[in-house]
Amino acid sequence: MLNVTNIYGQENFELVHYAENSLKALAIFERDRDYVVQNGEVVIVDEFTGRLMTGRRYSDGLHQAIEAKENVKVQRESVTYATITLQNYFRLYNKLSGMTGTASTEGEEFWKIYKLEVVEIPTNMPMIRQDDQDLIYPNQDAKYRAVVGEIKERSRAGQPILVGTTDIDKSEMLSDMLRKAGVAHEVLNAKQHEREAQIIAQAGRPGAVTVATNMAGRGTDIILGDEWQAEHDRVLKQGGLFILGTERHEARRIDNQLRGRSGRQGDMGQSRFYVALDDELMRRFGGDTIKRFMGWAMEEEGHIESKAVSKAIESAQVKTEAFHFDIRKHLVEYDDVVNTHRDVIYGEREKLLGGADLKANMVSMVEANLVEMLQQYLVGNNPEQWNTEALVSELSGIMPLPPEFRDPDDMRDYSTEEIEEGVLGHASFLYEKVEDELGADEMRNLERHVMLRVIDSNWVQHLTAMENLRQGIGLHAFGQRDPLVMYKKEGHEKFQELQSRIQRDIVHAIYNIGDMMQQNARLNGSNKGNANANGRPVPAGSRKVGRNSLCPCGSGKKYKRCHGA
Repeated sequence: MLNVTNIYGQENFELVHYAENSLKALAIFERDRDYVVQNGEVVIVDEFTGRLMTGRRYSDGLHQAIEAKENVKVQRESVTYATITLQNYFRLYNKLSGMTGTASTEGEEFWKIYKLEVVEIPTNMPMIRQDDQDLIYPNQDAKYRAVVGEIKERSRAGQPILVGTTDIDKSEMLSDMLRKAGVAHEVLNAKQHEREAQIIAQAGRPGAVTVATNMAGRGTDIILGDEWQAEHDRVLKQGGLFILGTERHEARRIDNQLRGRSGRQGDMGQSRFYVALDDELMRRFGGDTIKRFMGWAMEEEGHIESKAVSKAIESAQVKTEAFHFDIRKHLVEYDDVVNTHRDVIYGEREKLLGGADLKANMVSMVEANLVEMLQQYLVGNNPEQWNTEALVSELSGIMPLPPEFRDPDDMRDYSTEEIEEGVLGHASFLYEKVEDELGADEMRNLERHVMLRVIDSNWVQHLTAMENLRQGIGLHAFGQRDPLVMYKKEGHEKFQELQSRIQRDIVHAIYNIGDMMQQNARLNGSNKGNANANGRPVPAGSRKVGRNSLCPCGSGKKYKRCHGA
C-alpha cells in the first residue's frame, strides 16, 4: 500500500511510526471505551474515573491517527513542553498525606513509592451493608439476561438500584436491553456528565434505576429517598440501595468504591457482582480454576455461587494490581532519570525568572564555547593541518570577525594562543559595546529572554529524545544488559549533549538577536587594537598592531605585507 520495498529501512523511519500509530488507533483504542467523539472532536475518557479529560490529547501523533480513523478534523500534533509523573510530582511536597475509603488494598504501593503507611480508621456508624457472593454465569448473554431480570424485579418492589458497568459502551448496551424490557432508568456516563448532579439526586428514590460507569463509583453520596423521611423509610424497608456490578474491575479498589455507594452512615444496603466466565478479567488472569469451570459453562445455562471461583477472581485482581504496580514502579524508575535532568534545568529557569544577574554566566558561556570551537578546529602545531575554513564559517555565524581573522589563509599566520586571545578579546569588546548602547538593564533583560527561550526549546527536544530512547531501550535485554542501567547511561550522555547544545545556542543567539544584529552590523569593522571605527590606520606605538591590520605607515597595505614583513 505504501509502495516501499522495506518499511523498516532507515529512510522509512517516519512511515513505520505512522503505520504503528494507525494500527494502535484501529485495533487497540476503542470508541466509547477509551475515548468519545463530541462536537467533531476526539475526547479521552479516564479509564478509572469514567470522566472526560477535556483538553488532553495523546502525544506523538496517536491522537491524529484516531481523528483520521473517526473521520473528524485532524488537528495539529501536540508537543510536550514539560513532563512529570504523579509520583515525582507528589514527592515535591515536604509533607504528604491523604484520605480515601479504598487505600487498604494499595498499602504496599504507598509504602514502596512514598514511604507512607496506610492506617484504617473505623467508620462513623457501624457498617451493616450486606455484600453477597458473586453470581457466576457461563457467558455474557446469560449474565446480562439475569442482570435485566434482577433489576426489573427489585425496581418493581421499590428498591433503588445502582448498576455499575466498566465502560461507556457497556452502559449503553445495558440501557438498550432495559429499554426493551420496559424498565425506566437513567444512564450516567461521560456523555451525560452535565446531568450528573441531577441523576445522582434521583438515584436513591424508591424503584429508581441508574446505570453508570465508574463516574458514580467515586465521591458521590446517594441520598435514600427524596421527600425525606417517608421515602427514606420505604427504601430502608426494601433493603436500602442495591449495588449491582455487571463485571469485576481489574482493581479491587474500584469494586470497593462501587460497593461503597451503598450502606453509608449506618444505612442498610446490599451489593452483588454478576460475573461471566468470558469477562475480560477472567480470560486474561483467571488461571486454572476458571478453566475447570469452562467445561461446565459449555453445558449449563444457569448460574453458580462458588467460593473457588470468587477466590480465583480475587487472585486474578491481585495479579492485575501487581502487574499495574510493576508498570507504575517501572515508570517511576525511568522518570527518576529524567527527574535529575529536570531538577538541573528547572533550577536554572528559577534563577532566570528570579531576576538574577546573568552577565558573568553569559560571558563565561561565550568564552567556553569559543575555546571549545578553537580546540576543535585548530588541532596540532602545524597550521597547514588546521581546518580554518570551518572555523571562520562557525565563528562568523556567531559574530562579525575582526579583519585579521576573516580570511582562513591569513588565520594560519597566527599561533593558537594569538587566535584565542584575539577572538576572545573581540567577543568581549562586542559584548561591552552592545551593552553600552543598549544600557545595562536592557542587556540583562535580553540575556534572560535569550536564555529562557533557548533552554525551553532544547528541553522540549530533550524530552522527546528521552521518550524515544525509553521506547527502544528494552532491546538491550537481548544483549544481556539491564535496560534501566543502559537508559541511565545513554540518558546521561543525552543530558550532556543537551547542556552543550543549550550553551552553543545561547552564544549564537546573544550576538544575533533582533536589535543586536543591527548593532553588530555597525560594529563590523571595529576591533580592539587594529584600525579605528573609520578604518583609518592607528598611530604607530599606540597599541599592538595585528599582522592583518592596516599598516600604521598609511600605505593601505596589511601590516604583515608592509612594515611587519
